[in-house]
Amino acid sequence: MPDTLTQKQKLEIIVKALDSKKAEDIKVIKVGDLTIIADYFVIADGTSSTQTKALADEAEYKMQENGVTPNRVQGNNGSNWVIIDYGDIVVHVFSKDQREFYNLERLWRDGEDVDISEWVK
Repeated sequence: MPDTLTQKQKLEIIVKALDSKKAEDIKVIKVGDLTIIADYFVIADGTSSTQTKALADEAEYKMQENGVTPNRVQGNNGSNWVIIDYGDIVVHVFSKDQREFYNLERLWRDGEDVDISEWVK
């Protein structure tokens, strides 16, 4: 199935999937003007390695339901940081301490915060 979803639709699917599994502090940062890595970073954290994996699995599952498969997934197996690379969107799911340590929000502070309030409960 061709990738027919818009970036906004993909972001909405990912954010809603993370929110449905109780991800903490979900952020979407538009970084396309700053890097060729991706157009958007989605960042969230879980309260345990089990939840971190469940969050990543749910985001990947919901995207696959919509015909979108990741280019790469790194860091499963009880990891404290899972990266799901969709090319234009990269999803980072951290444990809380790993998120604080890497502080991607600070690294990418010149990026534009995306309003996701309509997608989260």
